[in-house]
Amino acid sequence: MSLTIGEDGVARCPWGNDPAMIAYHDTEWGRPIRDERGLYERLCLESFQSGLSWAIILRKREGFRTAFAGFDPSAVARFGPDDVERLMADAGIVRNRAKIEAAIANARAVLDLDGGFADLVRSFAPADHAVPRTIADVPATTPESVAMAKELKKHGFRFFGPTTAYAMMQATGMVNDHLDGCVARARR
Repeated sequence: MSLTIGEDGVARCPWGNDPAMIAYHDTEWGRPIRDERGLYERLCLESFQSGLSWAIILRKREGFRTAFAGFDPSAVARFGPDDVERLMADAGIVRNRAKIEAAIANARAVLDLDGGFADLVRSFAPADHAVPRTIADVPATTPESVAMAKELKKHGFRFFGPTTAYAMMQATGMVNDHLDGCVARARR
């Protein structure tokens, strides 16, 4: 698959097919995020997305933000068993116990890092990255995402493998996987 032309006449990557997905594609996906809270939010959302469509996560994003204290790692790190049960009952998020517990454990791991989460994560950004022409040119993992997942696991991060690491790299602008000719590619 290559670029699609939307009803507005704009060339985009082919995965944005509803207004919310198009807005996310055009204004967020692939834009650099460097702050700890923003990176922790993307780590959580990408982990919750595992096995689901991004459209589901995007529709529930505000519910996630409310449920997870605005993705403030300090607040989420204090969550306990009662919070896990509260989250399991919250229809505004994906109710998966393993993912919920991982989000809490990952907040604690973020706080335990020497040198900061943002610096560690961004240290895995590749020096160069080929411009994809079609979706087939976009990898699911890279050596950098494999290394990132391995390093984060060493620091106690959970539910975060190489594919999720690469998705986070894409979402946070560590790589630019907007297809050649996509309107959002040049806007980064």
